Amino acid sequence: MTTWLLLAAAILAEVTATLSLRGALDLPALYVVVVVGYVLTFALLTQVLRRGMGLGVAYGLWGAIGVVLTAGASAVLFGESLGALKISGILLIAAGVAVVELGSQRARRAEAAAADAGAGERPHGGPGPVPVAAADTAEPPGEEWLAGATSYGSRGEVELLRELEVHAIPGGSEDGREDEREGAEAR
Repeated sequence: MTTWLLLAAAILAEVTATLSLRGALDLPALYVVVVVGYVLTFALLTQVLRRGMGLGVAYGLWGAIGVVLTAGASAVLFGESLGALKISGILLIAAGVAVVELGSQRARRAEAAAADAGAGERPHGGPGPVPVAAADTAEPPGEEWLAGATSYGSRGEVELLRELEVHAIPGGSEDGREDEREGAEAR
C-alpha cells in the first residue's frame, strides 16, 4: 500500500511541477516550485522502484496519469482546449497503461505459479548454491544444478563453481572429476 501512495505522491508532485512550469511564464517565482516538484518526483519514484514495483508499471502509470491530470488541470487553470482528438489520445494512453499493468500482473502470477511448482528445488536460470553431499557419502551432486550457468555467467565462473563443488564434497578430488568435465565441455 505504501508503494502505491508513494507513486501517487510522485504523480501529484510531477503534475504540480508541470503546471507550475506553465504558470512560471507569468509568475517567475513559480520556477522554485518547478525545481522542487521535479526533484521530489524523482525521489519518490526512486522509492517506488526500490520497493519492488516494476519500472514499466511505475513509469507507465506515472506518465499516463500525469498526462491525464495535467491536461485536465491545464484546461481548468489555463483555459486550454480539450477537444475530441486530445481526449481520444488521453484515453489511448490510459488504455495502454492498463494493458501494461495487466501484463505485469499476469507475469507475477506466472512467476508465483512457477515458484510454487518448484518449491524445494533450485530455480532454473542460473547456478544456485552448490549442493553438498551428506557427510557420510562421497557421491557428487548431478550436473543439473549447473545447467543455467553458461547462459548467465562466463566460462570462468562455471569452472570456479566446479572447483567449489569438488572441494565441498567429502572425498572429492580433481582427478575423479576431470573426465566428467571434459564430457560436459564436449556437449
